[in-house]
Amino acid sequence: MVYWWQFVPTKVRVGEKTLQMLDRLKKELGVKSHDEVIRRLTFERRKIPSSMFGSNPKLRSFSREDETEFHES
Repeated sequence: MVYWWQFVPTKVRVGEKTLQMLDRLKKELGVKSHDEVIRRLTFERRKIPSSMFGSNPKLRSFSREDETEFHES
């Protein structure tokens, strides 16, 4: 899950064929963004476990209340 404070929009130029490949992979992987396609490909290529980034698939995502409580601390 991506939170608003983790995502800073940037522009990356890609060729038309690359964009078509990204669109196709986005559909095949069932993801919502090109960013997620690129991250998945990068993790696969580098064999980077997601655990290196503090994610734990057994934990639930933060709720708005959790985020509010965290920011009040």
